[in-house]
Amino acid sequence: MTDLSILHVDMDAFYVEVERQDDPSLVGKPVVVGGDSERGVVASASYEARSKGVRSAMSSVVAKNLCPDAVFVRSNFSRYREISRQVHQILYSVTPHLEPIALDEAFLDVGGAHKLFGSSEKIAWQIRNDVHETVGLDCSVGVASSKLLAKLASVAAKPKATPDGVEPGVGVFVVHPDEATDFLKAHPVEALWGVGRATLEKLKALGINSVGDLAAVPRELLIQELGASHGNHLSTLSQGIDVREVHSDRERKSISHEETFASDIYERDLLVSEIVRLADAVSSRAREQGLAGRTVHLKVRRPDMSYVTRSATLEDAVNTLPEIAGKATELLAQLDLQQGVRLLGVGLSRLGSPGPEQLTLSGVEGNNLSWGRLSTAMDRIRQKYGPSAIRPGFPRRPS
Repeated sequence: MTDLSILHVDMDAFYVEVERQDDPSLVGKPVVVGGDSERGVVASASYEARSKGVRSAMSSVVAKNLCPDAVFVRSNFSRYREISRQVHQILYSVTPHLEPIALDEAFLDVGGAHKLFGSSEKIAWQIRNDVHETVGLDCSVGVASSKLLAKLASVAAKPKATPDGVEPGVGVFVVHPDEATDFLKAHPVEALWGVGRATLEKLKALGINSVGDLAAVPRELLIQELGASHGNHLSTLSQGIDVREVHSDRERKSISHEETFASDIYERDLLVSEIVRLADAVSSRAREQGLAGRTVHLKVRRPDMSYVTRSATLEDAVNTLPEIAGKATELLAQLDLQQGVRLLGVGLSRLGSPGPEQLTLSGVEGNNLSWGRLSTAMDRIRQKYGPSAIRPGFPRRPS
């Protein structure tokens, strides 16, 4: 692997900036993408909102308290996916060695593109300029010799939200080999993959606050405190050792869609209608990616925050609404709903290529129009007129 061949491209406040692109009146305002109800969660926040302490995954109630003048905007994931595809096309024009991590970030291995496009740093600047000129949004790019360092470098390249306002980012940050050790060890230990809340508490109890602190701890002690797998993993990363390659053929493991309700739902019929809506979103995303799945999942969170999950594996892979919704509805029938439902999710896993069409339109005798063909028609309508142009019919929840 060529030194500095790994790039990490990360869009800046992606969801927010897409919303601002569609509504310029939001520019310069503290914007929060997410629900504004008592149970809402922040999906993304503008840097103006971040300067007030607002962060992703934060409760919307907390976000409002921190930033009372925040403008809340409902998320529009079909729009985000549309822009994400355009960004990925730009990245693929540089190298086929692309590993998308989310809608707004991806790793690239540009080692084979140097002869055509120049150094990794030059490629990073070109990507940044092309993304801005093509989709009108900004991205930050980290350049390094490994995924770990490239990811940290892209963070270093980003704008900074401070109590005094927003500081512009440098856009591209390069971690040269002779600077890598000092760069890595200066980071807080939670910057490493695998350091979640529970692990962070254990490390801080040991007096470990930075990656440098972690690197100085004997591996045996970390194994004793965190277990063999986790201890070895963090010890290795703290030494700057990351041999993971960019996997351009990485398979998506699952597709899911879920929603937290403003008030608990107890009525089974209303939950079935929500399953239909969620299954429609899952099936649409699966077809969009040319995938189908054999296992259907149902996820329920109760008012006491406990989770219940059910799944069923089918003989053939599916990606249409009635197949996914029908199986998820069967799974719902297995659950006791007396406690109510706070969150409902539908998912599809064991993904692969779609199988032959099997279902036909019910109630239309002699009609050989399959659900696969109907789904394709629905997809085309949405592509042309927007995601809200056509939806499955189901009873509305009383307001």
